[in-house]
Amino acid sequence: MNNKKSDIKSDILSPIDRNEPLSMMEPLLLSEGSTYRKELMDLVMELVAKSAGLRNRLPSAIQTSLASLVRAMNCYYSNLIEGHNTHPIEIERALQGNYSADLKKRNLQQEAKAHIAVQTWIDQGGLKNRAYSKSGLREIHRRFCDLLPKDLLWIEDPDTKKKMRVMPGEFRQYDVKVGNHITISPGAIPRFLARFESVYSTLGKSEIILTTAAAHHRFLWIHPFLDGNGRVARLMSHALMLDILDTGGIWSIARGLARNVAEYKNHLAHCDLTRRNDLDGRGNLSEEALAKFSQFFLTVCIDQIDFMDKLLQPDLLRTRVLLWAKEEIELNHIPPQSIQIMEALLYRGELSRGGLADILNISDRHARRLTSALFEKGILISDSPKSSLKLAFPATLASRWLPGLFPSAD
Repeated sequence: MNNKKSDIKSDILSPIDRNEPLSMMEPLLLSEGSTYRKELMDLVMELVAKSAGLRNRLPSAIQTSLASLVRAMNCYYSNLIEGHNTHPIEIERALQGNYSADLKKRNLQQEAKAHIAVQTWIDQGGLKNRAYSKSGLREIHRRFCDLLPKDLLWIEDPDTKKKMRVMPGEFRQYDVKVGNHITISPGAIPRFLARFESVYSTLGKSEIILTTAAAHHRFLWIHPFLDGNGRVARLMSHALMLDILDTGGIWSIARGLARNVAEYKNHLAHCDLTRRNDLDGRGNLSEEALAKFSQFFLTVCIDQIDFMDKLLQPDLLRTRVLLWAKEEIELNHIPPQSIQIMEALLYRGELSRGGLADILNISDRHARRLTSALFEKGILISDSPKSSLKLAFPATLASRWLPGLFPSAD
């Protein structure tokens, strides 16, 4: 009797599967005969070359420091797409445990901190070779939502006004409408994600890059989670580029998507549409719309690399940083010899603590006082009290050192 009751309860709680055919999501890939394929492959090759060129131009220690700032930037722009505006300076304060007294701002700071934590995990290899896996996608969502304040784990149905709780890492149990797109039934999600993984996880390098936009849309089309799908999709795409292009995390697709948000969302909506005619592929959805979104996506990636490449030109970066340092020295905000330390770090990437005194021809005690002053200003970072010194890129100085990376705080 108890087993029967348990079975009935299980049936009631099981999400509804309306047995939608997997073909509803096709095409997942652009056909070999697509008229867009040659142009898109040219963009893929350009993206690969430019990403490698940017990475090779910078000392590895500078890349590591810069990646921390880019995480905050990526978080800022990804959240901005969702209508949440938390400036990287506020994000940096949250990472230091300095939260706003305003509850709404504090919640958004915690949301940003959660995003940073997940991207750090990704950048450290936590999702390597699993960006398209069902388990990997659920882990992104779980890690993000586990760190959110409770107030941000509830959403309201715009039609019924019913409030529903977002369960970290759990697939939605309800039907959802996104714009004009009516998503597949909740019970069908595992089937569609299995198809998603089987197709996108078995491609060669160039095809993976070519289909990054397609996978980005098809994940959103499935809409596996009650909320947070946009952030998961962008983190998934970030992880993919990190794996395939070895980006080092020093440029961000999110910035480009946020700066072209209307076009981004318009492309996503068009990719939801069924094919127009026999010239529009052979799947249920429009292949032409998918190709145009792929073109947009790859172009945005290239634009962001070009932007960072110009911003990080060694001579220009050195000029901006040292000009700031000279002004700070004149105002007695940092010690006079700070400029030599910063110049050396810009050139070498890192300095041993023991070698600093020799470079400046000063005593070890004086060197320790200098480094302490720069640590207090947030200019220097180090992995441990005895490890080498690296130049930090604090968000508070981005407007001077890396102008245009994100809007000013005011």
